[in-house]
Amino acid sequence: MLAMKLEHVTKTFGDVEAVSDVSLEVAAGELFGLLGPNGSGKTTLIKLLTGQLPPNGGAISVLDMDVLRNPITVREKVGIIPEQETPPSFLTAEEYLQFVCTIRKLDRVDDRCDRWFSLLDFADQKPVLCKDLSRGTRQKLMVAQAFLHEPLLAFIDEPLINLDPLIQRSFKDFLLDYIGKGRTIFFSTHVLEIAEEICTDIAILHRGHIVYKGPLSEVMKSHMHLEDFFIDRVHRGGP
Repeated sequence: MLAMKLEHVTKTFGDVEAVSDVSLEVAAGELFGLLGPNGSGKTTLIKLLTGQLPPNGGAISVLDMDVLRNPITVREKVGIIPEQETPPSFLTAEEYLQFVCTIRKLDRVDDRCDRWFSLLDFADQKPVLCKDLSRGTRQKLMVAQAFLHEPLLAFIDEPLINLDPLIQRSFKDFLLDYIGKGRTIFFSTHVLEIAEEICTDIAILHRGHIVYKGPLSEVMKSHMHLEDFFIDRVHRGGP
């Protein structure tokens, strides 16, 4: 079963082609890493997959839904952790998670929220206004909001980058357990150590083009470190 599928997807901004003829399939149960240098089009691709941007061409399916026709439904079903932490400044951390639960019409609100305050170790920040939270704590809050409804598929843009090592470990363990239950994680990053540690499959995006896609185990069979493999593919500019 496929969690998502892109067919010949293109996105332009004026004269700039941010995503160029991208075709990609991600199976359910994968922890899929989209790797690429800064400015390669990773965030744009996630916004296309989640219906935040319309493509200029091609087709996108997520959880068997046409994203262009059903962008709101797609965002209701999936979890999204954006690159920038943007919780409302006028709510406390606890109020924000409760608000997300209300919008998503979830039950057991206190239990759901408390689970994440505990897992990411920031229960002491419950009464603090979002505008006064540290950058790392705001990222914890965005992680929590994405998983409150236990989605079948979650999109994560640059995970873990502002989290301390202890929380990074807890979250990585959570992600591995999550895909063990048949759910799917799709994340973009330029931090190759994270991808090498937890990914099942990867794609490398460079200047809007996919220059490699396949199981991470195949990269490891080449006896190359992921960093060396990544640099080689980016310099080659193609498969």
